[in-house]
Amino acid sequence: MEYQSVNAPWWRNAVIYQVYLRSFADSDGDGIGDLRGTIDHLGYLAGLGVDAIWLNPWYPSPMADAGYDIADYRDIDPVFGSLADADALVAAAHDRGIKVIIDMVPNHCSAEHPWFRAALAAPPGAPERGKFWFRAGRGSGGELPPNNWPSIFGGPAWTRAAGPDGRPGEWYLHLFDPKQPDFNWENPQVRDEFADVLRFWLDRGVDGIRIDSAAILVKDPALPDADTGGEPGPGHPYTDRDEIHEIYRQWRRIAGEYPGERALIGEIWLPDHHRFARYLRADELHSAFSFALLQSTWDAGSLRRVIDDTLAAHAPVGAPAAWVLSNHDVTRHVTRYGRTTTSFDFANRRHGEPLNLDLGARRARAAILLTLALPGAVYLYQGEELGLWEVEDLPDEARQDPMWHRTGGADPGRDGCRVPMPWSGTEPPFGFSASSQPWLPQPHAWKDHTVEAESEDPASMLELYRAALRLRRSAAFGDPAAPMRWLPSPAGVLAFARGEAGACYLNLSAGPVVLPEGAAVLLSSQPLSARELAPDTAAWLGGGPAQKRR
Repeated sequence: MEYQSVNAPWWRNAVIYQVYLRSFADSDGDGIGDLRGTIDHLGYLAGLGVDAIWLNPWYPSPMADAGYDIADYRDIDPVFGSLADADALVAAAHDRGIKVIIDMVPNHCSAEHPWFRAALAAPPGAPERGKFWFRAGRGSGGELPPNNWPSIFGGPAWTRAAGPDGRPGEWYLHLFDPKQPDFNWENPQVRDEFADVLRFWLDRGVDGIRIDSAAILVKDPALPDADTGGEPGPGHPYTDRDEIHEIYRQWRRIAGEYPGERALIGEIWLPDHHRFARYLRADELHSAFSFALLQSTWDAGSLRRVIDDTLAAHAPVGAPAAWVLSNHDVTRHVTRYGRTTTSFDFANRRHGEPLNLDLGARRARAAILLTLALPGAVYLYQGEELGLWEVEDLPDEARQDPMWHRTGGADPGRDGCRVPMPWSGTEPPFGFSASSQPWLPQPHAWKDHTVEAESEDPASMLELYRAALRLRRSAAFGDPAAPMRWLPSPAGVLAFARGEAGACYLNLSAGPVVLPEGAAVLLSSQPLSARELAPDTAAWLGGGPAQKRR
């Protein structure tokens, strides 16, 4: 039985592959991935066994932040293709049984958006400025920002604009780059505009909307100073404010007008699990990324706490977890797991610290079996199925991330996880492009990690992913109704059952452990000897006593 065919909505247990569009496949030789390149590789994704793809922003943009600075929400940037190409991608994916999720960026737009250009040209107090956060500065001459809010990309979150007469005037808010002004969601025109944009893409057949920075749309209109020393909590002036939930209730009503179980997925980074779960109530978002797993250390106690806390937070609202190990914003997990400190922290990416890639890859193989066995949906980041690592030795002149530039290089930024995919051959660009100069350079060492090379190696990471995704469809791990329960296990070992048809064992101890007798080994992240599960190894078991309470 393929559990994907049960009546549960697809988004509750789907395996979703993140296509970082500019780095996936280039069809026209300009060194940047595009929609036609993605269409050409849908067969690969279908063969991998994914249920859906999520594409990062494809809209017209000056690319100050890799497309997260949007100038037009109803079109496609020419570097990626056209609206016709987008429609063709949706149709071709649907023909292969693959759903399509697109990115929506409602917190901010590009400084080149027509609304913001009109706001800059308008005088203080004009209606055009009411769609953004324009304020007079502090100090005797307005020379200081209106408050102390920091930019997520470094530096202050305010930039002073020139008035129509060319002299310094009001300041505008940008929680990210100065070229990404924040919308004022108190303004009804902003709310109406995004409701219309949402319908525009749902009308074109997309199956889901991933909402960027979903917890920071609403700001305290008084714009008070923020406590910048701690984690966001209730009452924070721009994170997780209670008023935000009405926005998503409206969006949920819109999604409900369309057939085919359209889904809203939130990017929500919150330390409070219960505040996080409020976004997943039955009349709000369908799903949100469970980032605690990728932030966890590679340790049995930490991983178990993360799993228990995540499932406990989702249970009261009846929402599925959405597990993720890597994405376009974080250090690839092969690199994280190869270091002494294995957690992820935006404040310290541990760039350049000692690294054991063999150990990182071994742990990554085990981590994917753990993740795919958990109840809920799973997001895969392109290239993780090849065992790709963070490229930390990019030349400074190649780096494009505003995090790198705004911090003067103190933050290495995210370019290292965005290096283009290696498809074939033994030299860069590895079949990614006909251009010899992709937008970011690829390491020569990836010659052994192309899709072509790994497809010929039964022991490769790619073949492990293919086997795991095939098996997940026919084992209890893919059944959204199969309950999870922890099994007795030695110290340092995680063991749990999903229903009566499958169990997962993960050895995080320093020595080997023997798997229970009488249960068939369905799949293991490393070869087993005499049913011994080596350190940093995971196995799926089926049948026999492995799932029974003892």
